[in-house]
Amino acid sequence: MAGEDARPGVSWDRVYSVAGNIVAPATALSALLFYFGYVSTRAQYLYFGLDVDTIGLSTQSFVMRSPGPLLVPLLVLVLLVAAALALNRWLAPRLRQRAPVALGSGLGLLGAGLVLLFAYTIVGRWPYYPLATPALMALGGTVTAYVLGLGGGSVRLRVALWITVAAAVFWANATLAQWSGTGLAQEQAGHLEDLPRVVVDTRERLYLRSPDITETRLPFEEGQTFRYRYRGLRLLVQNGDRMFLVPCNEQVSPCPHRRGSATLLVRWNDSTRLQFLAP
Repeated sequence: MAGEDARPGVSWDRVYSVAGNIVAPATALSALLFYFGYVSTRAQYLYFGLDVDTIGLSTQSFVMRSPGPLLVPLLVLVLLVAAALALNRWLAPRLRQRAPVALGSGLGLLGAGLVLLFAYTIVGRWPYYPLATPALMALGGTVTAYVLGLGGGSVRLRVALWITVAAAVFWANATLAQWSGTGLAQEQAGHLEDLPRVVVDTRERLYLRSPDITETRLPFEEGQTFRYRYRGLRLLVQNGDRMFLVPCNEQVSPCPHRRGSATLLVRWNDSTRLQFLAP
């Protein structure tokens, strides 16, 4: 009887263990997707003068936007790992023969990355700094840890190096996600005519100064509460009742984003009437 009572307990312990092993990686993956989606989206809308927190996108929205900036880096990383595994048997004997040279090369690359890291105040404005620094650290750390592993080096040292590599890869991916968002914004800004057209009717005059926006006073009719109509606006992004519109001259194609142009926030309520037109 005691043995029979113990079996269900052991079974449930295994279920809890397996569930914990699945949930924890899934939670970590969701957090990573959210972070990279946030970084990319923030860079994208910052190009139009918007703080992404002002838009108020949900966590799910950021997760769904993450595959774009992550796809190419993930494919490259997987291919590099596959190439390293395929070349391991051929590479290991040769590196053992030239271990001092290989170790020196790895330490040199790692040292160069550390120099750039601590010289941020001097070279931090270099456009490729946020990618070159983690790339050097990741490559140098990988070579150093691999060579030390061939020679039976300190396990703790190798673990520290692999943690450094992981942090550097994370940094590099965050940089690429930011560049991806900026590139997407630049592409979008060069072709605003592809966005949906929006005609805005308001009760009060908005005093918009953009040359791309035309203001028309609506004729007075009994029961008509809207007095002004605005054309030349495109829908950039929408969240709930908040719509962010950018000016775009309807007579110009392509319609590029003018430097310094403002992004208009319009709330869909009783004081605003909107018409959406196909691009």
